[in-house]
Amino acid sequence: MDREFLIDLFADFGPVTIRKMFSGYGISADGVNFALSLRAGLFFRADETTIPDFEAEGSKPFQYSTRAKTVVVNSYWELPARLFDDSAELAQWARAALATAQRAKVKKRPKAKKAAKKKVAPKKRVAKKAAKKDVRRVGQATRAHRSK
Repeated sequence: MDREFLIDLFADFGPVTIRKMFSGYGISADGVNFALSLRAGLFFRADETTIPDFEAEGSKPFQYSTRAKTVVVNSYWELPARLFDDSAELAQWARAALATAQRAKVKKRPKAKKAAKKKVAPKKRVAKKAAKKDVRRVGQATRAHRSK
């Protein structure tokens, strides 16, 4: 799906932002990503509230294969094909997907900032090492002087 097709598809929904993502596009509204357009199809954000609607339509969650396994992404489900011909109903599904994405955004807690570790400047480290060497030299010289 190209960018122009997606803009036309979401015309009844309202303005969307379409950005390059992976092998396709990320689709967002109000700064929240709610859909993915990938080679495999169009996927809407889903959760426990909306997944039954996708299941009733025979849709499946987004999945991709790695060398070791197939990964199922249960938070994005394929849009039923019949909705491509019904822009009004597609807009309803898009609103539900946007609401799902907004709920998910609220559930996420902000990440705690890690306390910055104090780093000793390299010059200080070098100075400390040099000071230790000087102490050793002084100690050696003192012992040598005493033994005479």
